[in-house]
Amino acid sequence: MFHGNFSLILCIYMRIIYITLKLTIEANMLTHSEISNFNKYGFLIKRMYLAESCLDEMQHVAVHHLENHISPIEFEADLKYPGAPDSSNAPGGKTSRRLLQAYARDLSFQRWAKNYTLGENLRQLFATKNDLFLSQCHHNCVMTKAKTYSSATLWHQDNRYWSFEEENLVSVWLALGDENKKNGCLYVIPGSHRLEIHPERFNEALFLKNNDLQNELLIKNAEAVELQKGDVLFFHSKLFHAAGRNNTSRTKLSVVFTFHESGNNPVIGSRSARQASILISRASKSD
Repeated sequence: MFHGNFSLILCIYMRIIYITLKLTIEANMLTHSEISNFNKYGFLIKRMYLAESCLDEMQHVAVHHLENHISPIEFEADLKYPGAPDSSNAPGGKTSRRLLQAYARDLSFQRWAKNYTLGENLRQLFATKNDLFLSQCHHNCVMTKAKTYSSATLWHQDNRYWSFEEENLVSVWLALGDENKKNGCLYVIPGSHRLEIHPERFNEALFLKNNDLQNELLIKNAEAVELQKGDVLFFHSKLFHAAGRNNTSRTKLSVVFTFHESGNNPVIGSRSARQASILISRASKSD
């Protein structure tokens, strides 16, 4: 009798767990409206996406690596964007811009990249049942926008620097702290991922040219992407975006990964193929 009751209770318990998990997964799926808006505007913001304990763990690692100058690091002086130090020997010359190779730095970043809900949401945005991969060559970093010596990033599309068979990648920007106009948040131009821009409107660095009337009219449509800790921005690789300088007293930290689906391979011999992409979400057998 005892064993029979125990088996029944265990069966009921497992059923409750299954239903709870199923409801949780369904609650975290993107709505048709959200997917439609992403396709229309090229970006999507999801609020309070990740548990604070996970955010704090990644933030702790990032601060430790930043304070101890753990390589690989891209410095502001390396790129010389507006506001950056002139050289590594100038004041602020060792100011970090990005902690590179974030995925390989710590398990906390790997757990985030392989987060189940993230993978399913990306699969929805790609409208695919295929496996999903993380590019080790692009983004794959912790953005470290420091006070005083941070630079501004001009208007650009990521795809102009990348080489894949299809210009269809999605980047995921996770705020480890609040992001606003004062500390250099991103700006995006809604719907710009669907535009065809003549090459003459770009400068040699593939940023939109200044003093170009068409560019000025386009930029007037820009919106600031202000985020709070734990918010996520999904954005298409063809979306025009830019960022200001950090004018506050605290460094702003953001984890940024870029994803593509299987079948959309980096062009052999290109910068995008220097490191193999990492499988982060395998399509279920039922798919």
